[in-house]
Amino acid sequence: MGKPTGFLDYNRVEAAAVKPLERIKNFNEFHEPLSKEEQQRQGARCMDCGVPFCQSGMTIKGMTSGCPLNNLIPEWNELVYQGNYEMAYKRLHKTSNFPEFTCKVCPGLCEKACTCGLNGDAVSTKENEKAIIEFAYANGLADAKPPQVRTGKSVAVIGSGPSGLAVADQLNKRGHKVTVYERNDNVGGLLRYGIPNMKLEKQVIDRKVKIMEEEGISFIVNANVGADIKAKDLTSKYDAVVLCCGSSNPRDIDAVGRKDAKGIYFALDFLTSTTKCLWANNMKLVEGQYISAKDKDVVIIGGGDTGNDCVGTSIRHGCKSVTQLEMMPKAPDVRAESNPWPQWPLVCKTDYGQEEAIAKFGHDPRIYTTTVKEFKTDKNGNLKSLILVSLESKVDKKSGRRMMVPVEGTEKEIPCQLCLIAAGFLGSEKYVTDAFKVEVDARTNVAASKPNGFATSVKKVFTAGDMHTGQSLVVKAIRQGRDCAREVDEYLMGYTNL
Repeated sequence: MGKPTGFLDYNRVEAAAVKPLERIKNFNEFHEPLSKEEQQRQGARCMDCGVPFCQSGMTIKGMTSGCPLNNLIPEWNELVYQGNYEMAYKRLHKTSNFPEFTCKVCPGLCEKACTCGLNGDAVSTKENEKAIIEFAYANGLADAKPPQVRTGKSVAVIGSGPSGLAVADQLNKRGHKVTVYERNDNVGGLLRYGIPNMKLEKQVIDRKVKIMEEEGISFIVNANVGADIKAKDLTSKYDAVVLCCGSSNPRDIDAVGRKDAKGIYFALDFLTSTTKCLWANNMKLVEGQYISAKDKDVVIIGGGDTGNDCVGTSIRHGCKSVTQLEMMPKAPDVRAESNPWPQWPLVCKTDYGQEEAIAKFGHDPRIYTTTVKEFKTDKNGNLKSLILVSLESKVDKKSGRRMMVPVEGTEKEIPCQLCLIAAGFLGSEKYVTDAFKVEVDARTNVAASKPNGFATSVKKVFTAGDMHTGQSLVVKAIRQGRDCAREVDEYLMGYTNL
């Protein structure tokens, strides 16, 4: 333990964010890194506690507590304090393939389980992680390191999101020849097109992909496996195939007028169109090349991270107003007694997009316990307004489940010319699972042939990530990819050292 009193001597300091009204002028990341001296002080705050919940990755009451990757957090926090960034990187890279992604987009399960957070502010672990990986890139530590020996085995990975990239990275390090197929025009999956540029600049993905290519991994884009490329061609060509296609079926809204109104889009389509336009036009928006929120009253159905990303993106487009609908009641501002540390804190979080809406329009965009009852259009079929209805929690008499149901007489109309549905995802896409003839569960996630496994019902076909578990976090997808790679390696070699 580097400094036993560090958590008492130093306050938590986070990277300063550009002010909301300034950062909405562009799509750049908006946090300034801490100085090296301040970063070392933040490393000193780690208590090196007897039971490091930060790296546990436990499930408590259905919620994850601590890092799912089991990152060696106290070790590299201390090394940051000592200024030994090279050794810190080696400890970080031992468990994490992509700290350059997780330090930006992970919700920080490690920090929520930090012992310092029990009676004060958690250690700024994500800041330390970012400092370590950026030092590694700046000093050549993260350069390509191709495997010295090849096994002669070949693997196809379908999908280049976080789980697919993790599978590919691990199996390539083992010496297998890995080819990644991506149906989109660029590598990254959810990382590239599901997460806006201001949260994860796409050159960060390209930087890592270039290194993976130099290490021997092949990437084939615009390759829609199951449609343009036959599944049987891949299963006959490769020694193993891993399905990492994500949870791609968006949850729709069943309301009057949904099918006929023009101006309703799924959130991922909206975000993807913006990212593609920016990267095709030197980070500038060009009218007609993206789904535009400019001068429109925007309503976003869904209160999660994707909904918040739609808020921030709509504001950058120049929307007239933005409203975010949440089905559930507002979470408490502080932990309830029934939600003690180190459980995930079920508290109200005001994210960057909501902060920007407050600064721009003077109020929080969220409306709780509310959904859409009807979409109304003008004479040309263009969306013009929504009929909202309040919800209340009731127990369904047949199933016994508690459900949110409409409250009669609470309807109200609000203007809306662009509605974005960010209500989550329902599972894998049928044309892919049908092509490979793999079994799926009731939620259409690809099923494993044994508990906690990754082999599917079809010989030499495996699965990982959201396609296997359903919609989840980037950090959990990476863990899925690492664990799946271990099982694939054992299948190919008869043993594994991953």
